[in-house]
Amino acid sequence: MTAKKLLIIGFVWPEPTSSAAGTRMIQLVDLFLGKGYQVTFASAASKSDFSYDFSGTTVIEQEIKLNDESFNTFLKELKPDLVLFDRFMVEEQYGWRVQQECPNALRLLDTEDLHCLRSARQQSDKKKQALDLFSDTAKREIASILRCDLSLIISEVEMDILKTRFKIDASLIYYLPFLEKEITPEDIEKWLPYEDRADFVFIGNFLHEPNWNTVQVLKTKIWPTLRKKLPHANLNIYGAYPSQKVLQLNNKSEKFLIKGRAIDAKETIAKHRILLAPIQFGAGVKGKFIDAMQVGTPSVTTSIGAEAMKGDLEWNGIIEDDLDLFVEKAVTLYEDKNTWQIAQQNGVKIINRRYSAKYSEDEFIKEVEKLVSDLNTHRQNNFFGQILNHHTAQSTKYMSLWIEEKNKFGVRGL
Repeated sequence: MTAKKLLIIGFVWPEPTSSAAGTRMIQLVDLFLGKGYQVTFASAASKSDFSYDFSGTTVIEQEIKLNDESFNTFLKELKPDLVLFDRFMVEEQYGWRVQQECPNALRLLDTEDLHCLRSARQQSDKKKQALDLFSDTAKREIASILRCDLSLIISEVEMDILKTRFKIDASLIYYLPFLEKEITPEDIEKWLPYEDRADFVFIGNFLHEPNWNTVQVLKTKIWPTLRKKLPHANLNIYGAYPSQKVLQLNNKSEKFLIKGRAIDAKETIAKHRILLAPIQFGAGVKGKFIDAMQVGTPSVTTSIGAEAMKGDLEWNGIIEDDLDLFVEKAVTLYEDKNTWQIAQQNGVKIINRRYSAKYSEDEFIKEVEKLVSDLNTHRQNNFFGQILNHHTAQSTKYMSLWIEEKNKFGVRGL
């Protein structure tokens, strides 16, 4: 039997050492490879020194261009059975071309997190006003979800928002959490004990606005009080792509240390006693907490930070929105070995019961194969998607074609 062909169109080449989005993408690649799919990964972005090395896998890499008919030629030659778009912006750019050249290919969208929710929360926090979900970003993102056959959602909270606030039919969205290895007793034996750990840590890609905001909160509202209560502790800030405005916050006398990129996030977090993350806005599920649980590091965060992660289980540390109480509880968790060890074990339960890959992978592939086998019926039931895929509603298609023609003739200034 010939292996099914999956084409993944990446917003960027995945960087699992830089962001949770990169980790998520590699998990998806590994999932499909493990199920016997032939995977091609394509992107118009430039590679960086931190882009994932696919050379040890069977993944085929393909450089593509934006607004260029060469992509259509590539599609005709590849003839993928499935196409996975990495975020809604990629679907806007390439979805109509996939529909045109490969009408029978299953179109999947990996949302990463709901961009419209993250953006709305950021605006709400900045302007100190009520949350407004129904932005232009939301219109674009929801349209992309409706155009696709199935969208992958990483958060149960976001699943609920899509169903209740945006009235998305349940058949069009699928909850697929991070796909993690279970934590074994052997893993736990390798963890550094409480006595051998010291200091607080925060980690996050600084291209992601919620991470930069969190560091500002740590600098101005958390650490000035916390360091007085724990004068021997340092706060170590790690993250990819720190700008000058991040680097200038480094202050040795205050023990507020900007360390830059972590070569290995888990190894870095594993050396510290507590992950400190007073996240004020954002969406999705935070990879930093998954990494912390995987190496036995408790965390102190907010309700937004821990959103949709623990289900009905106990958090692996503290969830607190009041910043004064946040500091007090961080001190207790740092100094109380018994409380710290209980929090550590809570993290094991969360990973093993909610994020173990074995609970999600097979069911997801079954859903994908069911859709492939009866795609016409599925699409007939998604009439709003048919409307949005109709040529009269495809402004992005004609904008792309206009740019393509302009590029051919070298026309500038139009």
